[in-house]
Order: sequence, then structure tokens, then C-alpha cells
Amino acid sequence: MANVESFDLDHTKVHAPYVRLAGVKRTPRGDAISKYDLRLLQPNQGAIEPAALHTLEHLLAGYLRDHLDSVVDVSPMGCRTGIYLAVIGEPNEQEVLQAFGASLRDTAAHDRPIPGVSELECGNYRDHDLAAARQHAREALDQGLKVQETVLLQR
Repeated sequence: MANVESFDLDHTKVHAPYVRLAGVKRTPRGDAISKYDLRLLQPNQGAIEPAALHTLEHLLAGYLRDHLDSVVDVSPMGCRTGIYLAVIGEPNEQEVLQAFGASLRDTAAHDRPIPGVSELECGNYRDHDLAAARQHAREALDQGLKVQETVLLQR
């Protein structure tokens, strides 16, 4: 089985909430695709409820694109402690940190319908929780976002 970067991260040594560059891949033409770990909760100490994480995914998918160029994808982590962000190019972590902070502020203040929530637009449109998503965004902002260095497991 191929190596998975996140399985090499020592999840006991990182401190959420944070932004972390998880890796950069090169296309055959040499273009960079960067993946960032946007962690809201401390690993193994809590999990975002599925409906709230689904709503965070919908809101951050739009808001991150408002604050950062070349967003390819915004996806929830299976462990439910954060979001993955994929972008074309190699923005520095401070740039991503600023975009994440601005997007969380937008999310915390979001008082309109959740975008993309209909049977036509979403594969599980009934599973959303705006109030909980806003609360997770506020809590992460209140704790203070930072850039987290990658801490690899000592194997």
C-alpha cells in the first residue's frame, strides 16, 4: 500500500487549531498542487459532529475561494477534526492562515441559507447544522489560529 502523509504525522504533538502544509505534489508538467491541513479540533480529543462538519465544508468551500486564489478542493477529514484544502501553486502558510481565519470569521457570521443545500445540489442535503458550524468556527478563532510545523512519528 502507498504511504499516506497524514499517517506519518505524530497526532499527539500537534496543537489545534492550526494550518499545516501537508505536502506538495508535482504534475507531469511541473505544476504544484499543495495540500493543507486546516485543523479545528485537537486530534483524539474531540470530533466535529457530522452535520456541523458537512456545513463547515459547504461554507468553507465558498469562503476559502473568496480569500485565496486557485482553490482546487475543500474536503472534510475522516477523523472529523478539520478540513483539507488543496490549491494550485505554493502559497505560504501565513497566506493560507490569513485566508482560513477570514473564512472562519465569515462562517461564524453566516446568517443566510447554507449554499448548495438542496436535493439537486447535495448528496445528503438534510444533514446540516449551521449553528454548530458557526460555534466551531468561533471556538477556533477564540483559541487563536497558528501555523503548525509537521511533527513526524519517530519509527
